[in-house]
Amino acid sequence: MKGIKIFFWVLWRIWFYVLMAIPILIMLPFLLISIITESGYPYFFKMARIWAKFILFGMGFYYIVKREQKLEKGKSYMIVANHTSMTDIMLTLAIVRNPFVFVGKKELVKIPLFGFFYKRTCILVDRNSSRSKNEVFKRAQSRLNQGLSICIFPEGGVPDDESVLLDEFKDGAFRLAIEHQIPIVPIVFADNKERFSYTFLSGSPGKMRVKVLPFIETRGLTGENRKELRDKVRLLIYNSLIEFHKPKNKA
Repeated sequence: MKGIKIFFWVLWRIWFYVLMAIPILIMLPFLLISIITESGYPYFFKMARIWAKFILFGMGFYYIVKREQKLEKGKSYMIVANHTSMTDIMLTLAIVRNPFVFVGKKELVKIPLFGFFYKRTCILVDRNSSRSKNEVFKRAQSRLNQGLSICIFPEGGVPDDESVLLDEFKDGAFRLAIEHQIPIVPIVFADNKERFSYTFLSGSPGKMRVKVLPFIETRGLTGENRKELRDKVRLLIYNSLIEFHKPKNKA
């Protein structure tokens, strides 16, 4: 029985990468046109949202979103969320309509097809290089100046220990938000680790609960407020995760 379960887990995991490729191949000419210039990014973003929803539904996931505040069209934001799964990328694309650019680790470039577009549309960071981190700020500032939003997972990666509910936050997202005086949008993913963690033989189809918390304004804040702001946002997300995982909410 266990052998059968492992067999289907392996097939299901392989199916995830197949689903990643199918819409890219179908939309390939339009995707290539959209990345020729930076001005084409909003069109690329629309196709990226289709790609994300295709994967989520194809894997048997369905999301339930509670929004305590809604994003305004044409306004820039700093989007931050807890990070436990590769599906965090798809789910963020699925629920946020305002065009945004991910700041993400360069290792994902190695994924066939996906990596090609990821490298050309996202802001890549080498977390072991201070020069890379400085370059991230320049590129993020350029994107914000174009009226786009930025999405950063402030934990800086997925914790190796999956028992960690929420890792410590890095400063980058909050420094950028303060410098550009843009609101921070905290998003809580309650079930992504359970649905599709980085542990290969794990996960299952099912619901993905999402909560968009009230936005945190940065108007009037300075660099001196960065750590205080970082800790405030982390505590909000942490408390929401605790609330999600109380027994009454697991039904």
